[in-house]
Amino acid sequence: MSNELKNVLSPVIDLSTKVLIVGSMPGKQSLEKQQYYGNPRNHFWPIIGEILEMDVPQDYEQRLKLLKNNHIGLWDTIESCERKGSLDAAIRNEKPNDFKMLFEHYPNIELVLFNGAKAFEVFKKHIGLEVLDGRAFQKMPSTSPIPGKNIKSFEEKLEDWRVMHPYLLR
Repeated sequence: MSNELKNVLSPVIDLSTKVLIVGSMPGKQSLEKQQYYGNPRNHFWPIIGEILEMDVPQDYEQRLKLLKNNHIGLWDTIESCERKGSLDAAIRNEKPNDFKMLFEHYPNIELVLFNGAKAFEVFKKHIGLEVLDGRAFQKMPSTSPIPGKNIKSFEEKLEDWRVMHPYLLR
C-alpha cells in the first residue's frame, strides 16, 4: 500500500498579497476537509486572529476572505510526498510546488514566512532561496498542535509571528 499523498489545496493568493505563509504538507485532517490548518487544535487561526485583532470566522471561505483582505496568502512547499500519518518527520520523497511561477505571477509578495522547520528545509533543498529574489523571509515556529522539539507556548509563537505585522500596514 502506497502512502503517497497529493496536496489538493491550491494557493490562497491574489495580486494584493504581501505576506505569503508557507507550510510543508497539510495534515490528514486538513487534506480530508480540504482546508488549510483544518485541525481545530492548530494554533494558526488563533494566531491570525490575534495579529489582526479580529475574530476569526468559523466558516472556512470567510477565513480565506479575511486573509486576502489583509494581504496574507497561503501555500505549501510540497505538491506530493509519501507520509504515514500527519507528522512532518514522516514525510519522504517530496515533490515541491512551483514557487518560481508563483512569484512571477504574484510579484507584490514582500515577506515569506515558513510555518515550521520542514517547510523551510524542503523549500531550501528543492526550490532554493534564490527564487525568493530578495524578498524577506523567516523560518517560524510551527503552529502545529503536534508536540515536537523546540515547543513554544502559544504566547511565544504569537510573539514570533507578529513579524508580519509591519507588512500588513503598508
